[in-house]
Amino acid sequence: MNGARQPLPNPPLPNPLCMASGIMPEACPVELVESAASAGFDYGGMWVEPADWTDRTMREVKAAMRATGLPLIDVEVVWLKPGPPDPQHDRIVDIGMELGARNVLCVSSDPDSGATRDKLARLAERAGGDIRINLEFGLFTEVRTLAQASAVLREIDHPAMGLLIDALHWRRSGGTLAEVAELPDAWLSYVQLCDAPDPGADPEDMQAILEEAIDGRLPMGAGGLPLGPLYALLPPGLPIAIEERSQALRDNFPDLRQRAAELMRISRGWLHRESALVGRG
Repeated sequence: MNGARQPLPNPPLPNPLCMASGIMPEACPVELVESAASAGFDYGGMWVEPADWTDRTMREVKAAMRATGLPLIDVEVVWLKPGPPDPQHDRIVDIGMELGARNVLCVSSDPDSGATRDKLARLAERAGGDIRINLEFGLFTEVRTLAQASAVLREIDHPAMGLLIDALHWRRSGGTLAEVAELPDAWLSYVQLCDAPDPGADPEDMQAILEEAIDGRLPMGAGGLPLGPLYALLPPGLPIAIEERSQALRDNFPDLRQRAAELMRISRGWLHRESALVGRG
């Protein structure tokens, strides 16, 4: 031994931490895997553009996943639009299954609630037991609230359907802790957390809502969202995807691996503190 003090290993976390793909909009698929793995995340997230996803992309991403041992929490995004089902959405689900991802993130811009339901049900049938279709709600979509998303899931009533809570969208759409407490645990495959000013963007200003969601999120614990009470209501061990989409984060950490490391450092510290408060540490 050289007498140098060895760094202590990080204590285990009560929830797997995942790096949402939106943290790195400029990254290629392989970089998403390698950056998340280098920072010690338990899962990565994968943005899939079907038009750009080739056989070579699949081979390279699989190789990166094997080399790093990093699994994927999700692939995104299936964005439902008016009209007939889009074959490209089927392809995103298939890509997710081939990569072994646990979830597909879906949102809907189809104002026909029945069509949204039917398209999601179709994707759930395609997913079977191999991946889960998660409906995310938000003011920028046609499924704007937790209550609306819950109604869709009740209508579909399929085990491959899940509901995704993004803490920012939940807060801006008027979501309450009481609503979260009433959700069946079986609906939740993972959750997306970040912080933000509270109050923040005006819910009546869609441009401001979108800009905040893409560029204005804050590190965990640096804003005013009720993240601690929300975390206390989640099922123990639920994977947490850190969705800190932030222009400041991108500007301050242009290096992708350094960005991932900073995201992990802050998020890990927050989770240790909050889990101790609710007796999950």
